[in-house]
Amino acid sequence: MAWKTLDEMDLDGKRVLTRVDINVPVENGEVTDTTRIERIGATVQDILNRGGKPVLLAHFGRPKGERRDDMSLQMLIPALEAVLGTPVVFAADCVGAAAAAIVDALEPGQVALLENTRFHKGEEQNDPELAAEMAKLGDIYCNDAFSAAHRAHASTEGLARLLPSCAGRLMQAELSALESALGSPEHPVLAVVGGAKVSTKLDLLGNLVDKVDVLVIGGGMANTFLAAQGHAVGASLCEHEMAPTAREILEKAENAGCQILLPTDVVVAREFKAGAENETVAANACPQDAMILDAGPESVAAIKAAIGKAKTLIWNGPLGAFEIEPFDAATNAAARYAAKLSADSHLVSVAGGGDTVAALNKSGAAADFTYISTAGGAFLEWMEGKVLPGVAALG
Repeated sequence: MAWKTLDEMDLDGKRVLTRVDINVPVENGEVTDTTRIERIGATVQDILNRGGKPVLLAHFGRPKGERRDDMSLQMLIPALEAVLGTPVVFAADCVGAAAAAIVDALEPGQVALLENTRFHKGEEQNDPELAAEMAKLGDIYCNDAFSAAHRAHASTEGLARLLPSCAGRLMQAELSALESALGSPEHPVLAVVGGAKVSTKLDLLGNLVDKVDVLVIGGGMANTFLAAQGHAVGASLCEHEMAPTAREILEKAENAGCQILLPTDVVVAREFKAGAENETVAANACPQDAMILDAGPESVAAIKAAIGKAKTLIWNGPLGAFEIEPFDAATNAAARYAAKLSADSHLVSVAGGGDTVAALNKSGAAADFTYISTAGGAFLEWMEGKVLPGVAALG
């Protein structure tokens, strides 16, 4: 898809309405994790360096069209100023005369932060009148919130159609990484898909089997596939009602020439707790009173061998119950191997999704992956082959 970047825009003296995702965790009015703020830094600095006036649009929480003090973006100003290293001026609304006065009074080197877009009911309804009011505050629209790009809201989709538009640096990095992983990847392409339930990732699996060469299925999802093949899974997390669907996916993969890797050995335990007594058994030999909590060493060896042959890796979801030891072993081993190959430039590795980011951070592998998306739902919908309204509007 063709979309413009900041490089193609004349920013000098221009008001740049910049949609960002700074929906950060806050406790007692203090930001506890500044990752999302750090990620908008490149875009804000680029606009400032080229003589533009960054005017930040963002949502926070789910106020559902009501003004709520506990969801005001004003509390984020100390963290924004600390991370961005520049003064941030706050407007108590994202439209209207008061917001316009703040934007018009911006001095070089300053950033404007407009109040929570979701304080207006029209934001989530993609109300054209609200988008038009927002558009009055800017000369250029820059979307740097890939994580909100799967929502057709006034500040993500409607506004992009009213002003000259482009992707910010974070959006550009996300789109470029995903294009390299799924749009025009270097083959062989391997995907790791884990997590609890097949039912939540049907669209993803259906799209991937047509696009990747090898699909590794792990976590609770793998149990459903094993059960669908007639293997007993004991007391494991398993969607038995999804067995026909799992078999359809296996058949579709075979017809598409996509190899599916399921565990051949598994780590089982009688209780779900750290350090629980466990054993490794064949994937078709789970005791009736035990639950499968991780892939076994034989399975890990097969996954690593497949990763070693791949040129492109897409990762979404853990291979086991990574939150507790020792059931993080398979995820850690496979992730660290992928990270090593990526660091040595033998592999392009792109990962995303909440549990995925947590698992890769826990394994120590995250830093060496080619790209890790923090986008969650937007990342998944892109992998599912869906059109993201916030991206399509930039085209």
